[in-house]
Amino acid sequence: MSDTYVECLVKAKSPLWGRLLKIFLIVLAVAFVIAMPLFPYAVLLAIAAGVGAYFSAYLTDVEYEYLYLDRELTVDKVMAKSKRKRVASYSVDRIEVFAPVKSYHLDNYRNRSAKVTDYSIGEEQQPDRRFAMYYEGGEKILLSPSEDMVKAMKNVAPRKVFSD
Repeated sequence: MSDTYVECLVKAKSPLWGRLLKIFLIVLAVAFVIAMPLFPYAVLLAIAAGVGAYFSAYLTDVEYEYLYLDRELTVDKVMAKSKRKRVASYSVDRIEVFAPVKSYHLDNYRNRSAKVTDYSIGEEQQPDRRFAMYYEGGEKILLSPSEDMVKAMKNVAPRKVFSD
């Protein structure tokens, strides 16, 4: 059996609220440090604001790693380049269609109500390199795979995978 292995790492765009929250908590922590001589409990508030800033930065710095190995696509979530968590695993045999987001191959699926899961970069770029995958009829997954990964999946399932 021929094993095909392709790995792809994409950085998801940090949400605006996450960046604003991190900046706000850092400013708040600095303000409480400055207010320490006047207010004795400012130390606890400064520590709490600093911990909040750390966790807001930790939770919004997200990368997705796609791993294609022998007819199976695995998605891992990497948080702050330190913690990896397996999010999902998809079999190529159960994919209905895998095509670019704006492809005409998805026209039959546009009116379908499906749960949308976004593992892509999180924004539309020019040209848009995001792909939509309909999986077992009830799930729509958005991905941003590399060209090599699309080619490897197309070799296995040429009637389901399109690269337009």
